[in-house]
Amino acid sequence: MARSRKITQWKIAQSAEIKWWQQYLRGKSITDYKTDKIQYWNTLLTGIQQHLPQLENQRVLDAGCGPSGIFMALDKSRIHAIDPLLESYQSTLDHFDKSDYPWVQFFQSSIEQFVIEEAYDVIFCMNAINHVADIKQCYKKLFDALNPGGTLVLTTDAHAIPNLKYVFQWLPGDILHPHQYDALEYQQFLVNQGFELIHQNSVKDGFLFNHLLQIAKKPK
Repeated sequence: MARSRKITQWKIAQSAEIKWWQQYLRGKSITDYKTDKIQYWNTLLTGIQQHLPQLENQRVLDAGCGPSGIFMALDKSRIHAIDPLLESYQSTLDHFDKSDYPWVQFFQSSIEQFVIEEAYDVIFCMNAINHVADIKQCYKKLFDALNPGGTLVLTTDAHAIPNLKYVFQWLPGDILHPHQYDALEYQQFLVNQGFELIHQNSVKDGFLFNHLLQIAKKPK
């Protein structure tokens, strides 16, 4: 029953996700939006470069990329980008066109169902892990998709007031996110899967949620 409930939540969240993007991007300048997003990603990458290998020519995965993922700022990498809503983004959002990113190979797939043909040196999973259907399966997939010694960079909203997560887990207070956890639980997901957590901080603090950044390694 719990798994069935999560799948239902995920399907509802996916439907809401595309509508959210359509509303959010309405009236925004395409050029200005893309410029701002690339600047945002470059600033984040600069802030964590001490924990990352040189990304140029690395094999990189943007898992749960959305229409404006970190792939936008990785034009020197060999990058794959996956998302279950890619075709919907392509057909309904003026701000996303796969042909604008010739350095990226896009695949319409959930993280759980993505077929790994060759392991990656670096995986980014940015603002996506709490959108998935099966979160434990996703952590396993991310682990399996990394080369030994590879790096995972993950961001997600984590509950700032841990007790409130129980309210959000049972009431539709956050329709876009089927998973509601705090920072300690997201840390435990990584450790339980076999990752070595090497860095964690809050990128932005909020009243209900902190935007959590985690960097982890797959042991060699």
